[in-house]
Amino acid sequence: MKLLLVCNPGGHFSTMMGLKSFWSTYEREWVTYRHYDTQKLSEKERVYWVAMQEARMLVKASINFFKALVILRQSKPDLVLSTGASIAVPFIVASKLYGIKTVFIESISRSGNLSLTGRIVYNLVDEFYVQWPECVERYPKAQYKGVVV
Repeated sequence: MKLLLVCNPGGHFSTMMGLKSFWSTYEREWVTYRHYDTQKLSEKERVYWVAMQEARMLVKASINFFKALVILRQSKPDLVLSTGASIAVPFIVASKLYGIKTVFIESISRSGNLSLTGRIVYNLVDEFYVQWPECVERYPKAQYKGVVV
């Protein structure tokens, strides 16, 4: 199985690194943007660098959507796994167009409500995980399997 790991730098990248015991056993490629914590990824991993995109940056989200179409066509992953944040949206939408399975893991900082990205992708992804059991009551599609550390 081939994975495409999609995450913003910072806490989202840290969460993805917390899942290393899972993704390290599979062929994989990354999508993120250049930042001090993601810069060294390209020394050992295949990385697609995309435009920095934060919430509500619709022009950059549109640019990243078209990049996502190209990257997904080249990479041909079996699964797109994202820990957020906003960069997840164009890749999950594009993945659905190609029929690629998607998994989203919500930030641990979201104990009561989903993030904007979480709310956007909630009904699009195949599997949606939260890190607080209380979220499952409010969002029935969400699954709680514990905290990513």
